[in-house]
Amino acid sequence: MKTFNQTKQGGKLSALVITILLAWVVLLPNTEAVSPAPDGGYPGGNTAEGQNALSSLTTGTYNTAVGLYSLLNATTGKFNTGVGAGTLLANTADENTATGAGALLSNTTTGNSNTANGAFALFSNTNGSANIANGAGALQDNTTGNNNTANGVAALEGNTTGNSTRPTVIKRSLTTPPATSTSRWAVVQGDLLLQAIATSISAT
Repeated sequence: MKTFNQTKQGGKLSALVITILLAWVVLLPNTEAVSPAPDGGYPGGNTAEGQNALSSLTTGTYNTAVGLYSLLNATTGKFNTGVGAGTLLANTADENTATGAGALLSNTTTGNSNTANGAFALFSNTNGSANIANGAGALQDNTTGNNNTANGVAALEGNTTGNSTRPTVIKRSLTTPPATSTSRWAVVQGDLLLQAIATSISAT
């Protein structure tokens, strides 16, 4: 049979446990899932990490800038992603993605919806839109050309203003690219792509 003192002690212990649990629940929302706590989050769904990354932003939303001077000049642009030093440095347009040092570095106001993966891919692009460059130096000299796709190191490197409207031509990468490209759609994959196509055709 419990004594009065035992019941009193049990009540004190229960109150202490409840107090600790309540304090833990109150503090729980402030507990971070990772350590150290993530940082770089800013209003408008923007994320910036690196010296002067996204430092000119005013009303732009949902941009991600990682690396030295990444998206440096972006002010009102939205849905841009730059990962690497100098990616999208001059960009003030929308919906561009650049991965690799200097990728889309020169892109400005009207160059929208470009994708550059690789160091200096689409490096000189200023107003060209809807270009895709995969590989270091791919479409490096493109300035105002639109709708071009280049896959491979230095693919379509010499294209400056050539535009594409639909996929009709597959071209082998050139050792010395021409000053401009006149092909309507140039997809540069190199020998592996050509071999794959030849194999596919012969199998049918």
